[in-house]
Amino acid sequence: MLRTIEVSGVRFRVADVGTGPAILFVHGFPLDHTMWAAQIDEFSKTHRVIAPDLRGFGGTDGTLYSVSMEQFADDLIGLLEALEVDRPVTFCGLSMGGYIGWQFALRHPEWLGRLILCDTRSAADSAEAAANRLKMADIVTKEGPEPVVWAMMPKLFAPFTAQRQPALTALVRQTVMTTSPTAIAAAHRGMAVRPDVTAMLSGIRVSTLVIVGEYDAISPPAEMKAFSAEIPDSRFVTIPDAGHMAPMENPVAVNAAIAEFLVN
Repeated sequence: MLRTIEVSGVRFRVADVGTGPAILFVHGFPLDHTMWAAQIDEFSKTHRVIAPDLRGFGGTDGTLYSVSMEQFADDLIGLLEALEVDRPVTFCGLSMGGYIGWQFALRHPEWLGRLILCDTRSAADSAEAAANRLKMADIVTKEGPEPVVWAMMPKLFAPFTAQRQPALTALVRQTVMTTSPTAIAAAHRGMAVRPDVTAMLSGIRVSTLVIVGEYDAISPPAEMKAFSAEIPDSRFVTIPDAGHMAPMENPVAVNAAIAEFLVN
């Protein structure tokens, strides 16, 4: 069910479904918790699934000029505490949700039981990429979400997804178009200055699953396989027929990978 929980003055919208060990699903940019619909349906049968809208996104308020990945991670701890979730939890994040996952693991290790990273990166932005994010933040503030749609949509999916799953791509487009421009800009500014965590990966002490769509152009499989190898207890899974949005494009394969990980 959807709940509204106030934490430190921010009203969070969060799906809280099922009972059992907790899985925290953290959405990518610039989306909301609904991107995890297939995972919520599947894993709420056996787990307590927590899937929030991050600060400023979806039905959550609290937008700032800039939101760091550290702030997002700390928000999630406050939310878990307010929901009286038993720790540790399994953290599953996609793209920006993965950037938040690194900070969750580094800042709050006592909360982390397992880590699932979908279509994300451990490296920081290059100087050029960071500059582009800051420029886009200013553009979106003035013009609304449409420039982000035009910039991102071609990169989010496998080359054939729009033809095979037009309803899916239309849904994602609509989600982005209805996202707060202020939230988009704030997250862009936060991602532009996020730290490179690659050197810290050897210190992650929990079982980790790294998932990537075989056609991911934003977080290429080779790059993700390389950082997966740096994590001591990590397994790497490539999802066929999927791009950057693997949990939405091929939810059956993603759910199977997660399910196997959770029982082994």
